[in-house]
Amino acid sequence: MLFQAPNLALYVRIVAILALILGLSDAARLLGVNLGATSPIAAMGFTSFVFLAVFCLARIFAAVGLWIKASWGAVLLVGATTLELLLYVSGNPDIRIGAIGFAMRVVLLASIVIIFALSLRFNRAQAD
Repeated sequence: MLFQAPNLALYVRIVAILALILGLSDAARLLGVNLGATSPIAAMGFTSFVFLAVFCLARIFAAVGLWIKASWGAVLLVGATTLELLLYVSGNPDIRIGAIGFAMRVVLLASIVIIFALSLRFNRAQAD
């Protein structure tokens, strides 16, 4: 994916910042910031904790990849977000997402797909 288009660079960085904020929010949930003395593993359950940890790390690495304009960042973000949303929509009880978190994930997924489509259009315009 070509993120070197001058018009797309700003949008890719905005998506990277949103992904980083969402990843750090998940990291705060992993650390039990709102739970007081309760262990996050005891509050969420082991499987939920592991799912959240994997998606959190994937989102943070994807944010770094997008920031440096590497194509693997977009692939990682699309893969992790799609899998997380599919698990949530299918009714997996271990995936807990609030309404705002769900909306943020859908916005991230839609924005990276739009950036990909614009990147393809830019590549075709350069080829002609």
